[in-house]
Amino acid sequence: MKTRDIHWFKFASPPNFYTLAGRMWPWFATLAAVLTLVGLWIAFFVAPIDAQQGQGYRIIFVHVPASQMAMLIYLVMAAWAGFGLAFNTRLSGMMASALAPTGAMFAFLSLLTGALWGKPMWGTWWVWDARLTSTLILLFLYMGFLALQSSIDDPRRADKACAVLALVGVVNVPIIYFSVNWWNTLHQGASVSLSKSPSMAAPMLWGMLIMVVAFWMYTIAVTLARVRTIILDRERHTEWVKHAVE
Repeated sequence: MKTRDIHWFKFASPPNFYTLAGRMWPWFATLAAVLTLVGLWIAFFVAPIDAQQGQGYRIIFVHVPASQMAMLIYLVMAAWAGFGLAFNTRLSGMMASALAPTGAMFAFLSLLTGALWGKPMWGTWWVWDARLTSTLILLFLYMGFLALQSSIDDPRRADKACAVLALVGVVNVPIIYFSVNWWNTLHQGASVSLSKSPSMAAPMLWGMLIMVVAFWMYTIAVTLARVRTIILDRERHTEWVKHAVE
């Protein structure tokens, strides 16, 4: 094993990762704040009015990034949980637990902004179409993960149980993503695709992409900050935590 590999492997230890996360999260938080301000400025003051939807379309600058992050965070959470289940690593379960509340928040934000967007566009707050229903299931999966985590006193047993739930729920993510292609729904297809030219004006595209990156930065920052709290709680009886608190 190379020296560089050994150097990075040491951060699998909760004490070392606690220190690393403490150094990193303020930088990501700063980037998140700056990018959010830039993205919202473009969204409200630079991007033109949509020819069909008028001013109401501007909610996509929050709705689309929130929807993407809700799906992505679940995949990352399930990956961490699965890694912990396979290799019995303590930090993996902690990372999955740290990601879950943020994923649940983005899933809820996706549904809320979707309802606010759907009312003027579709004439209704909610329809039981494939994408909305599968996104609601995603929110329930997050809530189930959090509820199961808090209902089991032993953190290691809780991590294993939550890992099974997270891995089973992964099948819902591709259903959300491909639902508009697989079924006839009211929800519009993707405006941005790797195989096609974007169907929106450049300022709209840049504003949305900046907001996506801002939500990424926010997720990393808040997850690193939260996992530090989880590490302190689970390792509170160890000597290094006592020294760190002092």
